[in-house]
Amino acid sequence: MAIVDPARPSLPATNRPTAALGSIPGARLVPGLLLCGAVTLAALGLERIEAGLFGHAWLEALVLAILVGALVRTLWTPSQRWTPGIAFSAKTLLEIAVVLLGASVSIGAIVSAGPLLLVGIAAVVVIAIAASYGMGRLLGLPHRMAVLVACGNSICGNSAIAAVAPVIGADGKEVAASIAFTAVLGVLVVLGLPFLPALMHISEVQYGVLAGLTVYAVPQVLAATAPIGAIALQLGTLVKLVRVLMLGPMILVLTLVTRRRTDGAAPTAGRMPWHKLVPWFIDGFLLLAVLRSFGLLPEAVLAPAAATWLTVLSMAALGLSTDLGSVAKAGGRVTAAVTLSLLVLGAISFGLIRLLGIV
Repeated sequence: MAIVDPARPSLPATNRPTAALGSIPGARLVPGLLLCGAVTLAALGLERIEAGLFGHAWLEALVLAILVGALVRTLWTPSQRWTPGIAFSAKTLLEIAVVLLGASVSIGAIVSAGPLLLVGIAAVVVIAIAASYGMGRLLGLPHRMAVLVACGNSICGNSAIAAVAPVIGADGKEVAASIAFTAVLGVLVVLGLPFLPALMHISEVQYGVLAGLTVYAVPQVLAATAPIGAIALQLGTLVKLVRVLMLGPMILVLTLVTRRRTDGAAPTAGRMPWHKLVPWFIDGFLLLAVLRSFGLLPEAVLAPAAATWLTVLSMAALGLSTDLGSVAKAGGRVTAAVTLSLLVLGAISFGLIRLLGIV
């Protein structure tokens, strides 16, 4: 016969398995992680089907993960059982993915492009972000949504939105809407851009720089420049990498600005420890970029597979936190902001090409 200690009331029989599972560290994350993993696999499968049908995946798994997750969330609201794992995937795993992005940035390759082009690209990014943010606010977008659209268009699309979101405290609905509309226009840019050399009589060199300055993702730069020629492809990729490198400094600036908006008008940078002023994942991003530049990272870290998987997994979590109905309500304003932002980016990029005398 079992002896029951009156000082320790026993759990009801129906709750004992749940209590035992909850006593395992991290066990409460498992259901949500498995759900996000299932959405991730579905997105990767759809990307492969898309590539098989059309020869190229115009919608990346990262975007498809958001769409699939949001569809699931619209049809079925996950209970509290799934919430911890979904929240962990949307935040912590996303931050780890941002750190791993630093391993894809080579400072040495960027410096080889020459100081004038480097300064010009940085200026284009800064001006485009400021102009895009201003237009977004004029169109009535909330502050965080305007920041996401501006950074997504001006730096590196989905990756920039995903990296900036935790810094400014954007929620899943804002991230999903920004990525969805930015990705759709990104596909249109890739489809339409290769017609420019014939229509506007621009050289292969000029086209490569323009593609690197305007196309969102590195794979899309390859798709947009490969039909034009090897020079366009190489220049487009190099310019794009410089834009990606701007992600670190821009997130640092946003961290300072966001903290100032939160804590009051007086800046606190001089009184706060660095580890509290800058998110840990930005430190990690910059550290990996430096280590990559000095050749101190092993090949396993340089492989983008881990960062890609974690990013897609976190986007699946964001999708599962988003109701498509609520995202659609902001569709018109977001579409207008993304379109105008893209037009401004293109105009500024043409201006840089003319200013530098690129022929």
